Amino acid sequence: MLVIWLLIPFIGIGQVKNVINSTRVFAKPEKFGEFEKALAAHAQKYHTGDWKWRVWSIESGPDAGGYMITEGPNSWDLIDGRGDLGAEHTADWEKNVAPLTEGQGSQSYFEFNTELSTVQLTDYADKILINHMIAKPGKIGNLGDMIKKMKKAWQAGNETVAVYRAAASGEPAYITVTRMKQGYKEMAETFRKPLPERYNTVNGEGSFDAFLKDYADIVEKRWSELLVYKPGLSSK
Repeated sequence: MLVIWLLIPFIGIGQVKNVINSTRVFAKPEKFGEFEKALAAHAQKYHTGDWKWRVWSIESGPDAGGYMITEGPNSWDLIDGRGDLGAEHTADWEKNVAPLTEGQGSQSYFEFNTELSTVQLTDYADKILINHMIAKPGKIGNLGDMIKKMKKAWQAGNETVAVYRAAASGEPAYITVTRMKQGYKEMAETFRKPLPERYNTVNGEGSFDAFLKDYADIVEKRWSELLVYKPGLSSK
């Protein structure tokens, strides 16, 4: 019994549910209605419990017009032991959903970072702004440190931001997801104090100029997008 009690902390660490699987798909232009109906039916029949789906419409950016499907959060242990989804599940996707899509789409894994975020993982909002930041070679650690300083400015403006790091999914990157609890009006310049002002207040006068220099040195590429949650297409 003593051995079991001593092992409990390590078991808990190994099963933290902080991994999100993100899939992006694009409907054929003439098949949007059929695609949404088929996707909703598939999600609600085959993706429940640990494997529930949250479906988003991508409103801007290079993937505008597409859909993002997020599954989880799960642990790597759960993902590793998931196994075959079954012939019925695969057949439904291949027969009823896939033919209504075009292009290759994409799939990525992201790990939620509690230390860098100002919001809990599952404290969601219906409208979000995602910033994708790809680090220059050897700079991914520096990018994390830069976000840590930015967190203070987010907190000063009561911004709810979830931070994720890409996991074995292409180039080394972080994404920040601003969850706009009050909707798009949070994007207005007059909604909260300007970011440079907040940053200088919490990190010291002139620190925002230093941040911009670090950004240019650390970040290889950056892009952003707006997304809207679609409950009717998601798991119930």
